[in-house]
Amino acid sequence: MLAFWESGYETTSISDLTAAMGVTAPSIYGAFGDKKRLFLEALRLYAGDPRDLEKAMDLAPTARDAVAGMIENAARLFTSDATPRGCLLASAAATGSKGAADVRQAAAGERRAIRGVIVARIERDIKQGLLPKATQSEVLADLALAVTQGMSVLARDGADRETLLKVAHASMTGWPHPKG
Repeated sequence: MLAFWESGYETTSISDLTAAMGVTAPSIYGAFGDKKRLFLEALRLYAGDPRDLEKAMDLAPTARDAVAGMIENAARLFTSDATPRGCLLASAAATGSKGAADVRQAAAGERRAIRGVIVARIERDIKQGLLPKATQSEVLADLALAVTQGMSVLARDGADRETLLKVAHASMTGWPHPKG
């Protein structure tokens, strides 16, 4: 996964993968069939189970707190010394050839799943009266995703953790505050 995260889907070669994984090319082909299926599995592992995100968001007292935590965690992950900078989902979105359309679609599907979890958490706060009825849950979810993906680009461009955390905090000024 780290090789794809570092270099993206299209520019990561089988040689890069064998070196990173410590296996032979026939082992990769035997286990996954081809590079694309290996990447799609890496993408699935990276994105995780949307139910885990849902559980984490449910632990926060409000949707606003949940999304702020998600964006702050992204800032930390994108600048970690233990992983490549930025986001694997964002680098997959940048894959441009026609032959990689299904890779982009898979990444978009993962982002849609994340968006769905965020929208549901916001809708719950609206129903509970914590947010105004006029709150646009889909717009706020899109804002969270846009900020997260934008921070990925900033991280790959060299922005440090402090800068990304400032962006994360600034992005939350567009959110309504919970009632009460």
